Amino acid sequence: MNLELLESFGQNYPEEFDGSLDCISLALTCTFNRYGTLLAVGCNDGRIVIWDFLTRGIAKIISAHVHPVCSLSWSRSGHKLLSASTDNNVCIWDILTGDCEYKFRFPSPVLKVQFHPRDNNRFLVCPMRYAAVLVEIGGSHKLVPLDQDGDLNIIATFDRRGEYLFTGNGKGKVVVFKIETMEIVATFKIIVGASSVTAIKSIEFARRGNAFLINSSDRIIRIYNAKDVIACGKNGEPDAVQKLQDLVNKTTWKKCCFSGDGEYICAGSARQHALYVWEKSVGNLVKILHGTKGELLLDVVWHPVRPIIASISSGLVSIWAQNQVENWSAFAPDFKELDENVEYEERESEFDITDEDKSIDLTNEAKMDEEIEVDVCKVEQIAAFCSSDEECDDSNSLQFLPMAPEVEDPEDGWNTQENANPGENTENSTQNGNHINRKKKTKTYDIHLEHSPADEQHPLLQNRTKEKQPIAMKKGGARSRK
Repeated sequence: MNLELLESFGQNYPEEFDGSLDCISLALTCTFNRYGTLLAVGCNDGRIVIWDFLTRGIAKIISAHVHPVCSLSWSRSGHKLLSASTDNNVCIWDILTGDCEYKFRFPSPVLKVQFHPRDNNRFLVCPMRYAAVLVEIGGSHKLVPLDQDGDLNIIATFDRRGEYLFTGNGKGKVVVFKIETMEIVATFKIIVGASSVTAIKSIEFARRGNAFLINSSDRIIRIYNAKDVIACGKNGEPDAVQKLQDLVNKTTWKKCCFSGDGEYICAGSARQHALYVWEKSVGNLVKILHGTKGELLLDVVWHPVRPIIASISSGLVSIWAQNQVENWSAFAPDFKELDENVEYEERESEFDITDEDKSIDLTNEAKMDEEIEVDVCKVEQIAAFCSSDEECDDSNSLQFLPMAPEVEDPEDGWNTQENANPGENTENSTQNGNHINRKKKTKTYDIHLEHSPADEQHPLLQNRTKEKQPIAMKKGGARSRK
């Protein structure tokens, strides 16, 4: 689809509820792929549901984990999906086959996982109350150094291009590392008032530009410029571009994210199903999206290229979009909207083969229009999917999943006959009378972390025990909307 035709020439944020996606089991977390064509949803029964977002249908269901899925991350190409579960396991999945290629077992609960933005063989893991871990798929890993204050409540994230690693701790300290050398290039501290500090809950980067936001426990969302932070160096004092907060209700924020173009910020309330949308350049609140009363928000993500927000509450994925009004006069520039019938006066030679009233002298612009040749063979790259440091888009990227046909009453051995190689030796194709399973074997690695809090319980499990009965009642009851 041509993204230029989707330009709204006005507000570029969602305005109303546009339906929900029911994954059958309770949804906990979700994330879009780079193109916004596929939405991965992690559920409380360990399954990962891949939605085709254009058709709003389920494209694939992966029986991934036994315990709830707490974090998901797409690779840049879209062929791999990184998942973390509350059983301390981190897995990498092949989206096309649904097979688990790699499995990493951690000794303590994992809060967040993230693929490297440019390298599919490297990813980041944030264990609970422990230093962040940078893992190479080959099996090696290294710890991100801790700050001098030794606070273990660490959250970390890659910058937009994967050159730097931004970490924050429970004492308001932000440390920026150069990924290749793990050298500290910049540090600063968020100070509230004269001397008090505030804990950093999350750091999110925009897909466009150099802006990133910090969600802290003082209920203020601070927007910074990454270049300014790095330029300030160690113990710097960079100024926040914007400070966003709910001055009326003093809302605490569960999850924050940027819009696809980086011009808007969306924050989900931790108290209720409410989404606040701000304009980054001005800092004004432009929209509040209210869900069903009594629901608690779990996750919020913004579509990479369109003004669509997906939020999770009570096990359902809610979609928020713009109100599409059909305007047929916009399809041709010479159309006129008429409130009542108008009598049309026809020119004498308007419908003749040769227009006698037409001027003989053509302007230069008319001559140029007649000589323009349209190239229908060249495929131009879509600017929304290309970065400024890349010449072209990835041609091997996975945007859609093929649908397997459902065969009713298949004949015996129809699948094996299609897949069998005629020149293959029968001894290799069968073993002890049974067909060999061609499924790729999962490579398992044990990640050893010294003095890690192995007896800690995942926060998601703590919340489930507290809210198990209300969620079950809401799931069985009817879902109402205002």
